[in-house]
Amino acid sequence: MKPGEAGVITALYLHGSMRHRLLDLGWIPGTRIQKLYTARRGDPSAYAVRGAVIALRACDAKLILVQPETR
Repeated sequence: MKPGEAGVITALYLHGSMRHRLLDLGWIPGTRIQKLYTARRGDPSAYAVRGAVIALRACDAKLILVQPETR
């Protein structure tokens, strides 16, 4: 995703504590997500999910499948 783009989470391919942490924060399939910005060096990126802003490293973000929002 590029900054400003939004979509819907369709699957989480993370395991262990990171998966549980994101599920607890509301990162569940069917939830709308928007990429807000990326750090200057490219990692981490900030995402808006359910009224919160969460930063994720690229290695974790690539394990989350997101269906792009259609306009």
